[in-house]
Amino acid sequence: MNKITEALLELVSDWKGAFSGAYNIREDGVCAGRQSSEHIKIESKEGAPGLVIHIAPYTKNETVYIPACVTHSDVNDLVYNDFYVGEGADVTIVAGCGVHSDGEEEARHNGIHRFFVEKGAHVLYQEKHAGSGTGAGLRRIDPVSDIHLAEDAVLEMDTVQIGGVDRTDRKTTAQLADRARLIIHESILTEEEQTAKSDFSVSIDGEDAAVDLVSRSVAKGHSHQDYHSRILGNNRCTGHSECDAILVGSGQVNAAPELFAGHIDASLIHEAAIGKIAGEQIIKLRTLGLTEEEAEERIIQGFLQN
Repeated sequence: MNKITEALLELVSDWKGAFSGAYNIREDGVCAGRQSSEHIKIESKEGAPGLVIHIAPYTKNETVYIPACVTHSDVNDLVYNDFYVGEGADVTIVAGCGVHSDGEEEARHNGIHRFFVEKGAHVLYQEKHAGSGTGAGLRRIDPVSDIHLAEDAVLEMDTVQIGGVDRTDRKTTAQLADRARLIIHESILTEEEQTAKSDFSVSIDGEDAAVDLVSRSVAKGHSHQDYHSRILGNNRCTGHSECDAILVGSGQVNAAPELFAGHIDASLIHEAAIGKIAGEQIIKLRTLGLTEEEAEERIIQGFLQN
């Protein structure tokens, strides 16, 4: 691995020089390191770039790392990863991505992930995105997630874009069986002329299934964000969609939550709030010795981490 990959890994996947357990490190479209464990098998996908990851039933307290890094301009990395999580497993998946631009051409990573989570399994999925470099080429990350949750399965997704990504188009679809639960917390920061799009579509087909979708975003400079969520309640179920955004400078946010109730006992709620940082928050922090810029940054960090 090169030095840029190591720096990006530290940003997006808490890399400390090594991973324990199962991992696959992707660098500029090729494998830079791989290891399976006794209960987690990582194999190359046939007929397409990417991975097939099998997590054995009742695997507990294990983590699999699958970070991807683009380290220079003129790279368009496309990868297809499939996760098969066995019945009763309880695992963590860490799937950070970093892109680095050093020239005039675009640096892009497009990760297409499919999740098949079997009965009673629980997955914590952590995904952090970041961009670096001073090249004029755009830094793009366009993730796609397709989620299938069996009976009583739970998937928690914690996705964060911490800065430096010029363009991102994030698409997530999900299907939930009886008593399945999907919990998604998204945090996005855009600056300057950056743009970010998030599109969620969740079909709650099982009885007593539930989804909780929360997006927090900050649009600074002249950046623009679009948020669209669609929850389809096709059975007795609960669904919640929440979009909270802060505008700084000339930032713009368009939020469009959508609900469809196809069953009399579907209980669905959506919330959307867009505003600026309250002046009294700035004043309070300035009385503690912070500059206006430091106070603003402290408020933004706390907002995105909640």
